[in-house]
Amino acid sequence: MTRTRFRNIAIAIALASVGAGAMVFAQIEGDRGVPPISSEGDFQVDGVKVDVFADSAERARDAGWRDAQRKGWRKIWQQMNPGAGVPKLSDSVLESMVSGIVVEREQIGPNRYIATLGVLFDRARAGQLLGVRVSALRSPPLLVLPIVTDGGTMEAYENRSEWQKAWARFRTGDRAIDYVRTSGAGPDPLVLNGGQAGRRGRLWWRVLLDQYGAADVIIPVARLERQWPSGPVIGRFAARYGPDNRLIGTFVLRVASSRGIPAMMDQAVERMDSLYTRALTDGILRADPSLIIEEPVDPEDLEMEEVEEPAVEADVNGEAGVQSISVQFDTPDAGSVEQGEAALRSIPGVRGAVTSSLALGGTSVMSVSYSGTPETLRAALAARGWTVAISGNTMRIQRRAPSAGAAANGQ
Repeated sequence: MTRTRFRNIAIAIALASVGAGAMVFAQIEGDRGVPPISSEGDFQVDGVKVDVFADSAERARDAGWRDAQRKGWRKIWQQMNPGAGVPKLSDSVLESMVSGIVVEREQIGPNRYIATLGVLFDRARAGQLLGVRVSALRSPPLLVLPIVTDGGTMEAYENRSEWQKAWARFRTGDRAIDYVRTSGAGPDPLVLNGGQAGRRGRLWWRVLLDQYGAADVIIPVARLERQWPSGPVIGRFAARYGPDNRLIGTFVLRVASSRGIPAMMDQAVERMDSLYTRALTDGILRADPSLIIEEPVDPEDLEMEEVEEPAVEADVNGEAGVQSISVQFDTPDAGSVEQGEAALRSIPGVRGAVTSSLALGGTSVMSVSYSGTPETLRAALAARGWTVAISGNTMRIQRRAPSAGAAANGQ
């Protein structure tokens, strides 16, 4: 389901509950969203300090950025290859590998440039020189619902908060957790709010997760305690996950004044990522199977589906367009990934099947291009011995266990 369609649904739900269109638009109007930064997995080096003189302010800034690229390359090489000599690269080679400069702080004078910068290195271009190996550990896509309590008010996306901003600028591309982040704009504050974390109903959770392309939800919680005006601020953080709001871990951070809150939030996000990654490694962070709506399979329905299987091929000839379908399947080992992809590719009408989110020992997600409707694909899978649960354009497939009678006949 497209994002536009989801927004229409959310607005319709809000209209039904509030009863007046003007009131609904008053709730969602305004610039509340904080778009997440790119999650392409570029390597980032923070805290690179430069102090450069030149004939003009523009030349000083250009020279400062080139100096930051050299220092950033030296820093990231030493992090990933400790003890090894840093290869010397020309400025032109470094510029081809740098995908962006992040300005943390800067002071620009008539002929001087002082700044603290971050340097982003393109993963594809710099990865080979750095000798980076991609980890196979990857979680299913998890929707991020950041909740903050400040001054007794609990919020998620109702207003821009430092907690939301910290998650938006967090770089997630090379993390083990597949974070699904939303900007918080449009209808997001209506459906993703602090109250949603306390709801246990699986049906509504499944509808929400399906719209955002996620398999489950993580709920990082922050509670700020201000000792006195302009005084120290204590942040109490809790990493939670799932519709049951289960606790993974907690920690406490402290800053001297409110000016240190953004830096504290950035540090808290890093700590949260460590907690969730450790939970994934330990097998604690798993997609909730109750979020999959499984319908009982009627044998008579299976017979009808087998008779009408040629209709799937009719769709392949152009009566239905190609659409993308997300398929969740069990991957206990590496061989099960290839078996799952091969099973989907063998179905008439499937143009491509690629695993987009790998979780060995758990549930992986496959992106399938199919010429037909999700219902025809479900029928074809069921006819080949799969148990299929479908919700919109998302499917959960499992190999159907042999019946007791079939097992006895096999013996």
